This record gives sequence, C-alpha cells and structure tokens, in this order.
Amino acid sequence: MTKTLVILESPNKCGKFREILGKDYIISASCGHIRNMDPKCMSIDIDEETNTFQPNYLVVSDKKKVVSLLKREVKDIGSTGIVYLAMDYDREGEAIAWHLKEALKLEDSATKRIVFREITKDAVLNAISNPRKINQ
Repeated sequence: MTKTLVILESPNKCGKFREILGKDYIISASCGHIRNMDPKCMSIDIDEETNTFQPNYLVVSDKKKVVSLLKREVKDIGSTGIVYLAMDYDREGEAIAWHLKEALKLEDSATKRIVFREITKDAVLNAISNPRKINQ
C-alpha cells in the first residue's frame, strides 16, 4: 500500500484525523506558518544581474524543528508516497500549503491539497477522495 502523510495546520486536529483515517495514514501538523520573508535582504532578489525579483523566504526559527520532523516524515513515506496538505479553507491556509510544498521540496505529482469545513468522518473522507492542487 502507498504510504500517505497528511499535514494539518493545527496539531489539535491530529487526533480526530487519526481516529477517522486509521493507522494507514501518518498524521502530522505544521503548527501554522513555517516561513517568512528574509528581512536581511529586503525580502526580494534585486540583484541587477539576475533581476528576477523573486521573494526570499526563510524557515521561521521556532519552526525549524517542525520542518525537520516533516522532512523526515516525507522521506519515510518514500518516492511513491502521497502528501495531503490539509490546511484551513482560506487564503492563509492556501499560503501555508504552498510554503510547505516549497520548504519540503514536494513533487507536484505526489502533493494534494484537501479542504474541509468540518472535521467529521464524511467531510474528511470526502476531502481525501476529492483532492486538488494548491491554488496559487
């Protein structure tokens, strides 16, 4: 069976997800935002040679342990595993999902965004059955 990791925004939801999805899923949490713009370099690439104006992000210092744990879990599920990003159903949740995808170096093909408006068995199973891409 394919190993599956579900990353939630809040650790308070992990227990209910474990109860609903069972032991075949690894359930973890990002504990909210994990990255911020780098204040040391004006937050964007302004180099005249590259001129890309790309934002520069850093993992927030108090989230480095969380990101390390999530990276280990991604590694543990292997290249055939699936990662479901289950952040809240709002723009902030979408941003957190995107930052996780980038920070954990997740492949598009193995990364799914799921949304739900309540944590019930029907809502969670429906979300898992109907994943989508991150809405950028």
